[in-house]
Amino acid sequence: MRWLNSGLRRDVCVLLAGESYRRQQLKIALEDRYGDRVDADRFRRALKRLIDAGFVEREVDGIHDVYALTDAGREGVEAQFEWMRERL
Repeated sequence: MRWLNSGLRRDVCVLLAGESYRRQQLKIALEDRYGDRVDADRFRRALKRLIDAGFVEREVDGIHDVYALTDAGREGVEAQFEWMRERL
């Protein structure tokens, strides 16, 4: 799947496979994982591409945007990890 060509998009989906996140919480979780700052514009573009592709959905909760994995996104993450399990 083409969306998994991006490590950032893949990692966003991996985090969202466990729970939904507000945008800033998601960015912080990625930065914690990477041990480095994630460029805000790059992060926003990655989220937009995932939403446009139908892998992530955005809902409004009060004043916050909350992101969750769609069924298609979950299938993509599971296929990626199956592929990794076969090779490890």
